[in-house]
Formats: sequence, structure tokens, C-alpha cells
Amino acid sequence: MKIHEKYIRRCLKLAKNGLGLTYPNPLVGSVIIDQNNNIIGEGWHKKAGEPHAEVNAINSVKNKELLAKSTIYINLEPCSHFGKTPPCADLIIKHQIPNVVIGCIDSFSKVSGSGIAKLEKAGCKVTVGVLEKECLSINKRFFTFHNKKRPYIILKWAQTKDLFIDKTRTNSNKHQPVTISNTYSRQLTHKWRTQEQAILVGTNTVINDNPSLNSRLFEGNNPVRVFIDKTLKVKPNSNILDNTITTICLTQNKAKDRENIKYISLDFDKDVPTQICNILYNENLQSLIIEGGSYTLQSFIDINLWDEARIFTSENRLHSGVKSANITGETVSKTTIVTDSLEIIKNTSHRN
Repeated sequence: MKIHEKYIRRCLKLAKNGLGLTYPNPLVGSVIIDQNNNIIGEGWHKKAGEPHAEVNAINSVKNKELLAKSTIYINLEPCSHFGKTPPCADLIIKHQIPNVVIGCIDSFSKVSGSGIAKLEKAGCKVTVGVLEKECLSINKRFFTFHNKKRPYIILKWAQTKDLFIDKTRTNSNKHQPVTISNTYSRQLTHKWRTQEQAILVGTNTVINDNPSLNSRLFEGNNPVRVFIDKTLKVKPNSNILDNTITTICLTQNKAKDRENIKYISLDFDKDVPTQICNILYNENLQSLIIEGGSYTLQSFIDINLWDEARIFTSENRLHSGVKSANITGETVSKTTIVTDSLEIIKNTSHRN
């Protein structure tokens, strides 16, 4: 089993290369070894619509005759249905690969055990559940979306040492954003944006800070911008309405969609965070990073509708202003980024 773990870890490492690029598909890596436990092929899923990890791994094997006596490792159950590409289970069977080791079952309804069943029926020896926890974790966005019918939710904010996230805004400083975290922390935040499908802020954040909500500090895809604007107070010349990125405005007012901007109605007398999740699910957005103000963040925390929080704490102090959100959960890591500390908190008491 130790050797299985070794190569599934390699699959996970390969799979991470596709983070932010494979939506709506999961992250998958694959490794092929010969009878002497030498790697003869490997690959990962690079982009939706392009070959899956198993295909890239098989294609990378120079001597295809070795496949008939080899073992293929995949962190996720091979697909058995026709999508934009043919079923990977069929390809494994075609090349008569006798041994298949799988990290975890794909609970997506179009797969969910059928890939394993097809392989076993064809005579493959299939081993399932190697580093299962790690394999489920790498595709937390994919599984949350398909199993809970909502995006995977990441809360992110930067706070001062005395736990403020903003100064009190007055007419004289209303449109002067407060910089709390350092340059490296901000760059990391932009990297995270390239990895998630959508980003959400509230009305006050848009009006006070006029954010662009793009990933300009790190090369990669921009997330879909989502903002709450109950009565359409955000000015048309705001950065978030510049038409450069797909943007969703959540409002109670009626407004006509325009280039790259979609207006969707919310009932503000009901559970707003749950409505937002339902909307983003219908928009096929698997993950959401919330960078809104304290009120927006707390609204998701209060109904336990979040999966992880990423909190930067700087050495600066504001002494007064807007307090940071109040959250409890399991701290999974603490790191230092020059003058900032970064704490990652996991939600251990989920609701749907």
C-alpha cells in the first residue's frame, strides 16, 4: 500500500497544476508505472474540453507495449460517460492496462462508481481508496458543487492587530481605501482569485473602495465579479461595471443586462446568502471567494454557510473603525508573510 500512496501523491501533485483552469471539470493527475515500479508515463487534466489526465498519461508512454503489464494511478475515478471527450475508462480498457489504483470515487452522478464497474467488468484489478481524504480534499470545490448544490465558499479578509478591517468612513475619507496587508499578501490574494470562479463583495465595499476585483497582480484567469447592490446605488462609472470581466449584480430593482453585466433579482426580506448560493449554482460557478466588508462576511458566517476562511493579520493598528468578522472553526495552518500572519480556518460544523 505504501507504494500506492507514493504514486497517488504524485497524481495529486500533478493535478494541482490545473487549479483554476479545469472548471467545470475536477483536478486530476495520473501516473503509469511498469512492472519494476518505474514511471513510464504521467499527465494531468490541463483545461476543460482538452484530454483528461489518463489520456495525457497514456499518450506520454513511449513504448505502448508496456501498458499491458503496467499499473495506472489516478486520484479520481475515471469517467465512463461521453462528454467533450470520450470515456477514460474505455481508453484504459482499450490499452489492456491490468491494474488500476484510484484515490477516491467520483460522486458526480454521471460517474459515481460506473467507471470502476466498467473497469472490473473488463477484467482490470481495481484498488480504490488510497489517500482518499487527500483526494477528496483536492476536489473540494467540485464535490461541494455537485453534492451540496452550491459553490465552495472561501471567506477572506485582512485585519489589523487590534482586529479592525477598515477605518470609520466620513465625507472627507469616504473613497480612500485602507491598505492593511502587505504587498506580498495582496499578491497572494490575487493568486487565489485566479483559482476561484467567482468573487463577491457588498455594496459598501464597491462604493467606498471602487475595487476592480481582478487578478492584475498575478497571471491567470479573472473570477466572475459578483456584487450586492439592493437599490442600484453603485455609479455606472465604477470599476466593477467597466465591462472588462463578466459581472453579476444582485439587486431588488429591475435593470437591463448589458455587455458582460447581468442583473439578477434577490428578495432582501429572505435569506440572502442562501439565495446567492442558489444563483451561483444555477450560473455553474463552483467556487466563491468573498472579500466583502464585515457585514457581508458575517451574514454568511451567522448561518454557517462557508467552508474555509483565510485571514491576514498585520502589525498595524487602527485603534477604532470597522471591526473584523467574528468566526470560529478549526485552524488548519498559520504562516508568516513578511510582516503579516495568515491563518486558514476550516468550517467543522457545516450546513448545506
